[in-house]
Amino acid sequence: MDWGKGIVVVIAVFVLFMAGLVGICVKQDDIHLVTQNYYEEEIKYQDQIDKIINAHSLDYEVLTYNIQLKSVVMNLPVGAKGTLHLFRPSDARLDQKIDFQLLNKEENTVDVTHLKAGYWKVKLTWEENGVSYYEEKKINI
Repeated sequence: MDWGKGIVVVIAVFVLFMAGLVGICVKQDDIHLVTQNYYEEEIKYQDQIDKIINAHSLDYEVLTYNIQLKSVVMNLPVGAKGTLHLFRPSDARLDQKIDFQLLNKEENTVDVTHLKAGYWKVKLTWEENGVSYYEEKKINI
């Protein structure tokens, strides 16, 4: 085999390899964005920063994860209301949002045993006494 045929074979193998990779990329259907309204939420991000600052100013830990019971504990006062967002970065179809209003202390625990094992972000947005807060915790189930 001479140099000309070798070069043609190498180029042909490279083209077939690249065509295979493009085919694999085109067939993927489970690509999910972090959020569908990315630009709208980016514009509102200063409000999010203010909520995070408010949460950091608290003198107690708001979100804790109990590994043994597989539950998320929200240490919030009675009367607080908001949303608990269980966010799965690898698959948006598994995300869950739970709206709550705490009427007694027993409602502070959320059971997460039904969630698929793996990496999750727990995002808690709440309001108490007219002040908005945001806390985020990363957990492995």
